[in-house]
Amino acid sequence: MNVSNRYTKTAIVLHWLIAIAIFAMFALGWYMSELPKEGPKQMGFDLFDLGIYTWQLSEEATLRTFYFNLHKSVGVTLLALVIFRLLWRITHKPPALLSSYSAFERKLATGAHHLLYLLMVVLPVSGLLMTLYSKYGLKWFGLNFLPGLDNKDLRDVFKESHEIIGIVILVVIAIHILGALKHKFIDKDTTLQRMTLK
Repeated sequence: MNVSNRYTKTAIVLHWLIAIAIFAMFALGWYMSELPKEGPKQMGFDLFDLGIYTWQLSEEATLRTFYFNLHKSVGVTLLALVIFRLLWRITHKPPALLSSYSAFERKLATGAHHLLYLLMVVLPVSGLLMTLYSKYGLKWFGLNFLPGLDNKDLRDVFKESHEIIGIVILVVIAIHILGALKHKFIDKDTTLQRMTLK
């Protein structure tokens, strides 16, 4: 495949890294929401009880607090990655859409990509604002990052927004994946290949 028809290696790595992080964040979000609000405090946590890695903290925390802080920390990091990906996209022209695409496919692909970029920014920002207006604030991997403003009404607004945006982004991602699979197995074109390192 012609190099000009492919995304840059940086764009490809960022695409897959952000995709994995988004799915991991949803899995973590569902996991932590089921944890009890009260519980014993401890200094170390066996990550997801897998017996692979024990995460040591500088101060005691409950299981729920640990995973909520992990979710927030990864969310802020993911937001930084998405902003970097956006800057990369702005400064590096992506390859043109394949000539075999219909007019409808071109509009759908362009619209879905723009919507995905918007949602990938808005989702972590809503989470960040929810954290800002909580009484706990944000610790980024144990470091004090933002103090909590303790405004329950605003926190609840951003909590609901975070959940709704999460559902919307899952629907858009599903459409994105279905489109990629269609191009791979039905159209048998090189769409998916352009986003691989091969």
